[in-house]
Amino acid sequence: MKRVYITGTAGFIGFHLAKEMLSHGFLVQGFDGFTDYYDVKLKRDRNAILLENKNFSSTEGLLEDKENLLLEVEKFKPDIIVHLAAQAGVRYSLENPRAYIDSNIIGSFNVMEVASECNVKHLMMASTSSVYGLSNQVPFSEKTSIDTPISPYATTKRTCELMCHTYYSLYGLKCRILRFFTVYGPWGRPDMALFLFTKAMINNEHIKVFNNGNMQRDFTYIDDIVKGFISAIKSDYPFEIFNLGYGRTVELLDFIKILEFNLNVKAKKIMLPIQPGDVPSTWSDISKAKKMLNYNPQNDVKIGIKNFVDWYLEYYKD
Repeated sequence: MKRVYITGTAGFIGFHLAKEMLSHGFLVQGFDGFTDYYDVKLKRDRNAILLENKNFSSTEGLLEDKENLLLEVEKFKPDIIVHLAAQAGVRYSLENPRAYIDSNIIGSFNVMEVASECNVKHLMMASTSSVYGLSNQVPFSEKTSIDTPISPYATTKRTCELMCHTYYSLYGLKCRILRFFTVYGPWGRPDMALFLFTKAMINNEHIKVFNNGNMQRDFTYIDDIVKGFISAIKSDYPFEIFNLGYGRTVELLDFIKILEFNLNVKAKKIMLPIQPGDVPSTWSDISKAKKMLNYNPQNDVKIGIKNFVDWYLEYYKD
């Protein structure tokens, strides 16, 4: 599979995945909407780096525009479609749920329809640990019941997983679904905690610490996610769901301490109750990915946070 069509290449994970695949000699066509959910300049800068490689080209458009997507896929003739583009963010989904229906459900439906119409045999679908919702069966495994999503974001991503199974069953579209656990690292999303905390602490502002700090997250460094993703792309499983996490939890307050050390700044904390739609803990069982994808995450939060801070200080030095 040398020709890869990736949606969301100006996004955090899509950028890193495309960059790594290009380094392995793949031909990559990107598709991104450059929406203003967060800083569009960050997206443009990511895209500019990818365009430096002669094996990368990209198209700007929204997944809701099926005809445009179909035209681009027909021209490129990919061996596989990697679908990362989505409206992200648990909290924003409570404010603007329609954006999630349009982008995540309608957009993903269009991707599957286009894959089927263009006779693309393989689809990779990005999902999220949020689908586990209020489940107390930890660590979360792919066999865990996921009948309790508590945000529109989680519900739309679970809907996409179910649609994938339908297209596999009806049309033979081979699907590998990857559930990400709190991905972070250089070029990350400005709406996520590490980015928000870093910006606030550098500017001597308070940081918001939800659930009074009683939060645990399975923080997963971007390089580990990309390696797992590429392994899944190279596999030939007809339909599988995999967790991609680090496989351990980190206390939020410990996470902040590591950030304080790297910035040499003491955080000013505002302790707040947990937000609607959020969960107090995530923890991935990655035994299936280890066995079937040879997935073996290497970067703990001490390494990952340092790498993020180094990037942040360089990117925003002016």
